[in-house]
Amino acid sequence: MKTQPLNTALIVAGVLAVGTAGAFNLKPEWLHAAKADMLPSAPASAQTGGDVQVAALTPTAAPAPVPMIAGNGQVPNYRAIVQQFGPAVVGITVAGTQKPEGGGNGRGLPPGMEDDPFFQFFKGIPGYGQGGPRGEAPSQPFRGQGSGFIISADGLILTNAHVVRDAKEVKVKLSDRSEYEAKVLGSDPVTDVAVLRIEAKDLPTVRLGDPKQLGVGDPVLAIGAPFGFEQTATQGIVSAKGRSLPGDAVVPFIQTDAAVNPGNSGGPLFSGNGEVIGINAQIYSHTGGYQGLAFAIPIDVALKVKDQIVATGKASHGRLGVSVQDLNQNLAESFGMKRPDGALVAQVAPGSAAAAAGLKPGDVITHVNGEALQRSGALSSVIGMAAPGEKVTLTVWRDQKAIDIEAKLGGATPADEAVADAGGDAAQGPRLGLSLRPLQPGEKQQARVDGGLVVEQASGAAARAGIEAGDVLLAINGKPVSSIEQIRGVLKSQPKSVALLVQRQGNQIFVPVPLG
Repeated sequence: MKTQPLNTALIVAGVLAVGTAGAFNLKPEWLHAAKADMLPSAPASAQTGGDVQVAALTPTAAPAPVPMIAGNGQVPNYRAIVQQFGPAVVGITVAGTQKPEGGGNGRGLPPGMEDDPFFQFFKGIPGYGQGGPRGEAPSQPFRGQGSGFIISADGLILTNAHVVRDAKEVKVKLSDRSEYEAKVLGSDPVTDVAVLRIEAKDLPTVRLGDPKQLGVGDPVLAIGAPFGFEQTATQGIVSAKGRSLPGDAVVPFIQTDAAVNPGNSGGPLFSGNGEVIGINAQIYSHTGGYQGLAFAIPIDVALKVKDQIVATGKASHGRLGVSVQDLNQNLAESFGMKRPDGALVAQVAPGSAAAAAGLKPGDVITHVNGEALQRSGALSSVIGMAAPGEKVTLTVWRDQKAIDIEAKLGGATPADEAVADAGGDAAQGPRLGLSLRPLQPGEKQQARVDGGLVVEQASGAAARAGIEAGDVLLAINGKPVSSIEQIRGVLKSQPKSVALLVQRQGNQIFVPVPLG
């Protein structure tokens, strides 16, 4: 049940310079721990509608599809894609000032990570190790570079929120090398989508596609400005779909092996027939450069955010108020399910939409508005893209049968929807090697629970599964426990596995226990 710090970093693919225009630097906030409340916030001008005036979009005819070259399967005509849609890909340069984050360590690193071997790579980069008095990091000027693409002939541009974060000046450079001052209409740090506008007409545009039609193995093409090299095209395939990344549970990322590097941020990801199906946003890397894993925001997610920003200047997201985890086969069998599909509710936030709807720890949410969920991350995605106040119908597996529950969503902050770490196993019961006792009144108050049993000693299957002295067992197979007899009662039926709800250091998680 213990989690280990990652030895790799999710890095947003942008290029930034600190201090002077010639020195490039990876933005400190890219190195944050995987917590949604550490996501970059939108600039003040982007968080409210303010006095931003949005012109009506001018309808434009969709460009014709790019033909495929017949061969062994379907081979994309990459040259045609670049020639037809490359002019709609833009370079974005930003300038401003920012205060390196990191809890006052003066290096722009997350707290406690100053001595991590991975972060030694960044010590020599300008902007690090320049702490002010008492270790405080002073504000520093920065210049940055990213990519974007034009979706409307009258100057509407999509890019990443992190590209324009803290920017006081934003410039857009077209493929013909003409430059424009850009206005940030809005920025959404939850999905990492930003919308810009430039004052121009009759601009080239991309053609937008449907990510749902995309399959693993399909060819893709990325165009952007990696390391400042404008109009660079790289190709690959879709490696996976619906990836839920740490701190970005709302976005079901498209994973590819197309080479994406700092500076590609905000650039388009094209399908094999020349349709934009994503916005290149992050890479997974030990070094800060491309190592075969890149992630793009699906264009349908970006367009939903764009519509909100164009209408109101900001984006809002729904909140259910649960912590969820994935099921495995043992957990599924514990709840009487045939397949480990759905999102297992580990915790319900008091006063949340989930609490008002009657959701409980141990419920398995299998469908939202009739749409099946295979993984817990899909729930965060669907709920996060819904609007606050929207009503959703949840199909829930409870007491070995399916029921429908209606919930009215609340408003979300970046930290609201959490995905529990289900990496460990656990075991519980008299024959599983546990010594248990009831909680004392003071312990109940400290743990903020009404019942449960304290683990005094773990051995055998329990120890192998990760149970430790001091853990609090709250429920078995969804049924609250306050005595050992209740556990024995469940085990009398000789189940093949049981599911335990365990609390440790204030966190709750269900863990499967095979009993064979």
